[in-house]
Amino acid sequence: MTQKARQLTAEVISIGDEMTSGARLDTNAQWLSRRLGELGVKVTFHSTVGDTLSQNVDIFRIAANRADILVSTGGLGPTRDDLTRESLSQLVDKPLQIDESAMEYIKQMFIRRKREMPERNSVQAMFPLGSQQIFNPQGTAPGIDMMIPRDEITPSRVFALPGVPAEMKRMFDETVAPRILETKGSGTEIKQHVMKFFGTGESDMENRLGPMIARDREPRVGITVSTATISLRITATGTDADDCQNQIDQTRAEIMARVPEFYFGDGDRYEQHDAINEELIARRQNLMVVEYGRAAPLGDWFAKLGNSPAYKGGLSLANAQQLKDMFGGEREHEALMLLKQKCNLDWILVIDSYPPLEHDAHLPQPASDIRLTVISPAGESLANTETLGGHPEVLQPRIAKAGMAWLRKLLADTT
Repeated sequence: MTQKARQLTAEVISIGDEMTSGARLDTNAQWLSRRLGELGVKVTFHSTVGDTLSQNVDIFRIAANRADILVSTGGLGPTRDDLTRESLSQLVDKPLQIDESAMEYIKQMFIRRKREMPERNSVQAMFPLGSQQIFNPQGTAPGIDMMIPRDEITPSRVFALPGVPAEMKRMFDETVAPRILETKGSGTEIKQHVMKFFGTGESDMENRLGPMIARDREPRVGITVSTATISLRITATGTDADDCQNQIDQTRAEIMARVPEFYFGDGDRYEQHDAINEELIARRQNLMVVEYGRAAPLGDWFAKLGNSPAYKGGLSLANAQQLKDMFGGEREHEALMLLKQKCNLDWILVIDSYPPLEHDAHLPQPASDIRLTVISPAGESLANTETLGGHPEVLQPRIAKAGMAWLRKLLADTT
């Protein structure tokens, strides 16, 4: 009989005086709990501890005795109140030692930023003897992966990550999650697949999916939202890779039957601009983006594609009058057509416009009408107006993503 994957338990530990004092909202713990649940790991405790060495040692000791996996965030910076590495060293009674590869990476990061590395940053390359490095591709704080022995049972495994959310999330998805998935019963396989959606809210998506997101469903379907993009993560446990893939294929087909209109691609790091880029390359067509107002997220995102033949660049302007001043024409459409001709463009996507954000960054921004315009290869001006508002951190990305969704719809209509 095939052995089922063992139900692992986890504790999420948040470190820092800013957490215990309430000065900062702990969103890392929420995100980690969701992701661990999607991996089939049951989160049994959340702990928060300040920047005191003895209390850090205590919290890791207590957590290790009651959970198979510990994921901590914070305390890996270069300052004297960053105590995670020292706490783990004391807990297992192993000295800290320099990892030369980590040291060289940190030095090179400062060189790329054209800054002199403070001597204190060298502590970030120190790890308890016997631990592994968790590579940080975005910052100077690598994470720590190590075992904490327990009496008469398997060791508890701790993954110590930095507190910066963007760094922590990428390190978890790229390194920690695969290592957790390796911890399973013999004769089993665990496989994940991520589907991406835009154009609906989390509550509506949950309603549309219904029982598919039940916590006891196999395979599991987890839902997360990041700046208005919804990710559905399918986690299948089976006898082998083919069994897992069959489960994922069946679940994916059921999801597509329920919410096909919002889907745009697959993969953790796949976004709408990737989908548009692939479609335009297949058509041997190109695109330029024009963004009015006080932001230009589309230009930033498309620039990350690198030297793509489909992306011809972007313009960030205060308003349509600046476009007319640059290219001529009495009306905006005439200016866009002159831009199209001058740059030999097939498609132009225009966002009009990103509204100014209110001074209080904690308050939702009032909804306003945003005009999204696409100039087609035939020179048609195809406009769509959406009423959009929301939290300041989400509003401008949501507007940009709404523009890409409008362009994707028009591309689909002309296939």
